[in-house]
Amino acid sequence: MLEDLQLGQARDIVPALSLPTKAEALAFVEKARAQGFDYIRFEMADMAGLSRGKTIPLAHVASYMTGGLNLYGGTVALDSYSIPVRGSGYNEEMNYTDCVMVVDQNTLTPVPWLERTGRVICDTMWYDGRPQMAAPRLLLKRILGVAASMGYAVMMGHEYEFYAVDAKTRAPLFGGQPIFVTARTHEHPAIDALIRTCQAQGIDIITYNVEHGPGQIEINYGAEVGIAAADTAFVFKNTVKEYLARHGVLATFMTKPYKGLSGSCSHFHVSLLDAATGRNAFLDASAEHGMSSAMRSFVQGILDHARGAQAIWNPTPNCYRRIRPRTYAPSNISWGVQDRSASVRVKASLDESEHLEVRVPSAISNPYLVAASVIASGLLGILQSRELAPSASGPKEDDSRYEKLSTSMEDALEAFEADGALRELLGEEFARVFLAMKWQETSRLRDEIPPAETAEYFELY
Repeated sequence: MLEDLQLGQARDIVPALSLPTKAEALAFVEKARAQGFDYIRFEMADMAGLSRGKTIPLAHVASYMTGGLNLYGGTVALDSYSIPVRGSGYNEEMNYTDCVMVVDQNTLTPVPWLERTGRVICDTMWYDGRPQMAAPRLLLKRILGVAASMGYAVMMGHEYEFYAVDAKTRAPLFGGQPIFVTARTHEHPAIDALIRTCQAQGIDIITYNVEHGPGQIEINYGAEVGIAAADTAFVFKNTVKEYLARHGVLATFMTKPYKGLSGSCSHFHVSLLDAATGRNAFLDASAEHGMSSAMRSFVQGILDHARGAQAIWNPTPNCYRRIRPRTYAPSNISWGVQDRSASVRVKASLDESEHLEVRVPSAISNPYLVAASVIASGLLGILQSRELAPSASGPKEDDSRYEKLSTSMEDALEAFEADGALRELLGEEFARVFLAMKWQETSRLRDEIPPAETAEYFELY
């Protein structure tokens, strides 16, 4: 079968990593020097999307590029408290050995808040040359390779919300529920300065505004094709955290930091492009809502694998406090045209901007992993020629006919374990590391005693 053949070919797609020649490395250093850099940060995204790496004086950059910068090999398999993940295959099984950071020379950007400092994003491989296929950026590269083998490029972008509070008092920068109130958007000068700082790194900011929660902010930037889109999201999130901290502001992408207040999301926007023509493969102007057959199958693939992918989209136990009806977060597996209560919102523009928006992912999610899992799910729908189920009228969250999303981390992890097709396309190396990590985190946090339980039971009983 074509599906089996293509899935088999997909399993064999592995991004090639190679260290640059001495001449290439020296040319890169000269480019960095011409841009005024004295230091270069070698950065990689861990499983949570946090930047980890080392900062190198420019005089040593070329040697580390050609020889490979050493980093602890299990860095991608450290849990959210930086505890090595047992059973991942990346820590004790490898005798806690190092890996090599391989520079992507196309990712050189300034770090504007540090003097004469730039950054590059790196991939990682073991010293024998094997790529670390559990690394989120490499995983996305592989899934983009699968899309390319099917004739598609991918246009995508992440849309983040976060809370901003005073770092000392933890008081929100503004109170109430002032969504879209312009004066609040510009009330704190650090936010406007953050926008300029993002732009100085090449991030194409298109809108920013305050959101529904006190101190909650949304900043949107333009979509991009391929790995560059997730690289932008990685730089954006880490910039927000690092830059605002220097101005006395703690920014948190924690999904549900406050009881009864709005959660923070990362809506993911995506469309497929015909690799040969560059045209939007999701658009069929003659079809209902402008949705091509490829788009319809892609949407159904996302719905088919939503329960399995949810562990990636909502990667902490706290995330599931957001999955509630009437909170502008989806609570069931559904799609609709311009429907904010659906899991998949079809942005039916009937032109080249036709795309879909996956509304389940939380702000704390890793942009590389969200992209990889959404694209993989959609491609499975295309490979299997899935027919899109009809969308009912009215808000989807009020319709009991739809299957519910998971409301606990444990349930979501079990669903991912059970989704053989999605695991196979993402790769067993990634699945092993991710599941070992998330079960370790979940078990550790489950053993903690929440303050609310102590307040409820300790004195009275």
